[in-house]
Amino acid sequence: MHIEEKSGIKDFLIECVGTIVGAAVMAAGVSFFLLPNQLSSGGFSGVATIAYYLLKIPMGTVILVLNVPFFIFSIFKLGKNFFIKSIIGTVSLSLLIDFFDKFEPLTDDRFLACIYGGIITGLGSAIILKVRASTGGSELVGNIINSINPNIRMSNIIMAFDTLVVTLNVIFFKEIEIGLYSAIAIYLMGKIIDIVFEGIYFTKLLIIVSDKNEEIAKKIGDNVKRGTTGLYGKGMYTNSEKLVLMCAASRGDVAKVKSIARKIDPKSFIIITNSREVVGLGF
Repeated sequence: MHIEEKSGIKDFLIECVGTIVGAAVMAAGVSFFLLPNQLSSGGFSGVATIAYYLLKIPMGTVILVLNVPFFIFSIFKLGKNFFIKSIIGTVSLSLLIDFFDKFEPLTDDRFLACIYGGIITGLGSAIILKVRASTGGSELVGNIINSINPNIRMSNIIMAFDTLVVTLNVIFFKEIEIGLYSAIAIYLMGKIIDIVFEGIYFTKLLIIVSDKNEEIAKKIGDNVKRGTTGLYGKGMYTNSEKLVLMCAASRGDVAKVKSIARKIDPKSFIIITNSREVVGLGF
C-alpha cells in the first residue's frame, strides 16, 4: 500500500471519529436542552420533535427514517466517503439522542435551554462540518440540491428548510414562544459554527502610512519580531506615491507597533483593524 493511500485511510478514520464526537455533542444539546422544552434546532430534528410528542416515537428513530431516502440519493451525487461519514453521523446522532433522552433534562427554563442548547448543538455541528460529514437533515438536503444546481446557495436552502420546520413546530404546539426561542437557538448554532470555522478575533492588522517606512519596519522587526510588507500606494489628495506598511500582530503587540510608528514619525497615519484569520509563520 502506498504512503498516500495509508495517509488517506488514516485521515478518513480520523474524520469518522470526529463525526461520532460531533454527533455526541449535538445529541447532548438536543436531549438535555432542546427536546425536553419542545424547542427545535430546525431540520429533521424539528420534525422528529413533533413526532416525539404527537406519536411518542423516539426522536432518534424518526431522524433516521426521514434520512434514508436522502442517503440513497446522496451516494450517487456526493461520493462514497461523504455517504459513509454521513451514515455514521446520522446513526450516531439518532442512537445517542435516544440514549441521552433516558436521563433528566438539565433545565426546564426555555430561555436557558435555547441558549445552551443552541451553543452545544452548534459546536457539535461545527465539528461534523469540519470533518466534511453530515448528520442528515437540512444539511444533507442542501448538499444534494446544491450538487444538482450549484447556483442555489446551500445556506439559503438550509435557512428555508429550517424556517419551515420551526413554523410547523409553532403550529403544532400552538405557542409562538416556541418559534421565538427556537429562532434564538438556530441563530446561536450558526454563530458557533462561524466561530469554529473562522475563529474569534485574535490578531490585528495595522496599516501604517509614513515617510519613514524603512526605519519603522526595521524597528518593528527588531523590537516586536513581526514582519512588515510594503505596498505601493498613492495619496490622492497630495498626488504623491507612498509606500504603505502592512503588519499583522497579536493583540499584545499592537500597542508596541503603534508606539514605534508614532515615536519615529509622529505624523504617521495608522489604521488598526480586526483580522479574522492569519495563517503562516508566527501565527
